[in-house]
Amino acid sequence: MGAVTATSDDRRWMAAALALAERTRGRTAPNPNVGCVLVAAGRVVGRGWTQPGGRPHAEAMALAAAGPAARGGCAYVTLEPCAHVSPRGPACADLLIAAGVARVVIALRDPDPRTDGSGIARLRAAGITVVTDVAGDAARRSMAGFLTRRERSRPSVTLKLATSLDGQIALPDGSSRWITGAAARAHVHLERSRHDAILVGRGTWEADAPRLDVRLPGLSDRSPMRVVLSTRPPPSASAALPSSLIGRGNDPQGARDPLWIDSPAGIATLPADHVFVEGGAATAAAFLRADLVDRLLLYRAPILIGAGKAAIGDFGLGDLAAAHGRWRLLDARDLGTDRLEVYERTPCSPA
Repeated sequence: MGAVTATSDDRRWMAAALALAERTRGRTAPNPNVGCVLVAAGRVVGRGWTQPGGRPHAEAMALAAAGPAARGGCAYVTLEPCAHVSPRGPACADLLIAAGVARVVIALRDPDPRTDGSGIARLRAAGITVVTDVAGDAARRSMAGFLTRRERSRPSVTLKLATSLDGQIALPDGSSRWITGAAARAHVHLERSRHDAILVGRGTWEADAPRLDVRLPGLSDRSPMRVVLSTRPPPSASAALPSSLIGRGNDPQGARDPLWIDSPAGIATLPADHVFVEGGAATAAAFLRADLVDRLLLYRAPILIGAGKAAIGDFGLGDLAAAHGRWRLLDARDLGTDRLEVYERTPCSPA
């Protein structure tokens, strides 16, 4: 059988599946956040997305919603349907076959060795038409944490910087509220809700006592676990909570102490796939020096500060030529009077 070409409708429905996948980004680790749309006779008969904690999977949710209407339809899935049976649920490839779907469109192949092409092969062996690599780049960004964990044995890291036009984050005396306006700060809270963990340095933690939560209507339950980077021990034994006690989206048993790590590499031990690094300058430099930043969010306010505190400390750049070609602009938009620029690591940059 020759390769099956994706249509404009395929790309449109896959965009809808990717939008569904974003609903639980940062809440599904160690499973990926997947979206699924079931279409029959030109209309949506079922929708699903991976639930908090990783189960049920998106396909199971969509098939349950569609019922018999799924037969003969097309499933749009942002990741290859799993091919392995788990104690937590059945294989999604088998569910799609049993439901009688005629066609499956997939954004990205699953790197999990228990599936990794087996789901696609099983669907095709059952006579189902399979189209792959539809909106693959968007799916990689959506599931960056899941993929980075498998490719680099660590979470995906986003570094957030809120600066003046001249790159300052505070006045010389440390005053920093507020550099950006209300719209930009609301966007930061939205980004927090899309991550498993939020991290600051000890200096920021002790100087500002930040809440590090999500304060947007309807999203307050999406506050990520809080993490502090410090080379010194935490101030109390209760602050060093074992990873097994760290909750998903909320502190365990109502505790408000954060988890502490002693180096940027410590993020690999966190029960998280998406880590949001917020500050301060030394912490930003530490993550850049360790080459652990995958995505940059740069919020810039239309103000000049002059002498003040720079957004990033020295991270060991010894050659200006080495600074070029490491980042590419992914998105830019206005947030009130402020400007947001989103950068991602270029594919050729060191991992």
